[in-house]
Amino acid sequence: MWRVKEQIGCTDKVQQTYSGKNISVAILDTGIFLHPDLYGRVLAFHDFIHHRESPYDDCGHGTHVAGCLAGDGYLSEGRYCGIAPSSQLIVGKILDKKGSGNIDTMISAIQWILKTQEEFNIKILNISIGFEDRVSDIKIKKLIDLLEDVWSRGILVVVAAGNKGPKLKSISPLGMSKNIFTIGCHDLDYHKDGVVLCETYSGRGPSPFSLKKPDLVAPGTNIISTSYQCRREGKKFTNIYESKSGTSFATPLVSGAAALLLERKANLTPDEIKFQLCYTATDLKEPWNKQGWGMLNIKRALEL
Repeated sequence: MWRVKEQIGCTDKVQQTYSGKNISVAILDTGIFLHPDLYGRVLAFHDFIHHRESPYDDCGHGTHVAGCLAGDGYLSEGRYCGIAPSSQLIVGKILDKKGSGNIDTMISAIQWILKTQEEFNIKILNISIGFEDRVSDIKIKKLIDLLEDVWSRGILVVVAAGNKGPKLKSISPLGMSKNIFTIGCHDLDYHKDGVVLCETYSGRGPSPFSLKKPDLVAPGTNIISTSYQCRREGKKFTNIYESKSGTSFATPLVSGAAALLLERKANLTPDEIKFQLCYTATDLKEPWNKQGWGMLNIKRALEL
């Protein structure tokens, strides 16, 4: 994770100054395993699939996303620390153990986020998932309208561009609106030959509602983060971390960056956060429909 953070300007000095303290981030995903790296920072959990009361993750996707965003690296002595390691999490489980879900469940979860917004002072909503093409346009429009309402109420909505690129107009339906922060992935020259790089399949714009998509890119290949299979065996832990790839794991890096900006200046609006992160991005000299404004650059964003 330290190499990833190096790519996006998340230096040791940055994290010694800002860690997302007292910033609440909502995650809608497969749930969350109470990993030691996330200890004590899951403020609320709601299971929209099996209606269980205690936090759990039977897939691992959500736990990995949470670690990218908010893991404190406790079991790795900081090596696999997330971007905002002091931030707090509000988690809705909307996907099953196969990573499948539906729009109706997501709509219910977003309504729950709005209902609990003031209670938990939610500032950011991270959605690192997509939907199949067969979903009706009417339901997609209803969902996008709801997400825009979330944005208008002061919650930054950060969504994955999806993994159906590189064809044009392959952005996930969730990321089509210009009022939603859509994140693709790019890995610069971090990986050696033989690795399938995330930029080769990251969702590409334009979208029906905005010509300029995605908005931003961040690393997304072989991201090491918290594993839902982590277990304690005597005095040792096993299966502590795992590697995953895709725009799903680029997205929480941007959500974590937003948490740092909000710690620095609490009254920033979603539009101001988006502008600040886009305006300070590193231009990769790639086509707009591949890189958006460019690569996330946290150091520059905090200096703006």
